Amino acid sequence: MADFVKLFRTAAGWIVHTKEGQFGVPAQPTGALTAREDLPEYLAALASGTAPIDGPAPSPAMAPIESQEVWAAGVTYFRSRTARMEESKAASGSSFYDLVYTAERPELFFKAAAWRVVGSGGTVRIRRDARWNVPEPELVLVISPNGRILGYTGGNDMSSRDIEGENPLYLPQAKVYDGACAIGPAIVVGAEPIAPDTRIDLEVRRGATAEFAGSTSVAAMKRDFATLVEYLYRETSFPDGCLLFTGTGVVPPDGFTLQPGDEILVTVGLAGTLRNTVG
Repeated sequence: MADFVKLFRTAAGWIVHTKEGQFGVPAQPTGALTAREDLPEYLAALASGTAPIDGPAPSPAMAPIESQEVWAAGVTYFRSRTARMEESKAASGSSFYDLVYTAERPELFFKAAAWRVVGSGGTVRIRRDARWNVPEPELVLVISPNGRILGYTGGNDMSSRDIEGENPLYLPQAKVYDGACAIGPAIVVGAEPIAPDTRIDLEVRRGATAEFAGSTSVAAMKRDFATLVEYLYRETSFPDGCLLFTGTGVVPPDGFTLQPGDEILVTVGLAGTLRNTVG
């Protein structure tokens, strides 16, 4: 049995992938699987005691989320701090981001309800009232109701930089809207901590051209995952568990903005490549 498994959500239900093959997950009530405190152990036992199922690997269009809320942490990478300071300079808000980066308390904000999350192959959007829009590739933690980190997946935290730069208080409008949150394609579930060398890669394709590409790793984060989860759960309960975007360390240059038709590829560790088109 491998030290990790990949968990895919399809229209037919959840499927577990291991080196030994793929296994169907017994049907259970919505929200019950990813809210299990023992999810890594449960999936390992399931795969070891069940015969693999036949068929090709799934190409799921469904985001690997059930009924969890999605939250996000901001300014956890130095590159993000620098970009936020630059975009908010005209509004005299740049010092806010420097203070957040160096503070003990992290920035945490609500990102999306489960029904608003887009899966791999789906369409993300840019706001009609924004002029400067970027993708933000991030590692997304999958967390149990009691705050155990069960695994991770990839995420795209779509952002309108001109709106947030106009005033930091506009952050919810810059980041929380229809088509602003994509997650997938798979959840990597394992009993071991997430490796610091886990890569986060972004590519934006415009037609046949790679318009932008960049990468970072978990090791470049200012804050650790356990601290982010502890602050998030400190005074807020998540009976269905939670998904947490952990911040971006890849920011396109200031002259770049997304356009309709762009293809965004976010690859996070072993979770696969999250592919979305800008609509």
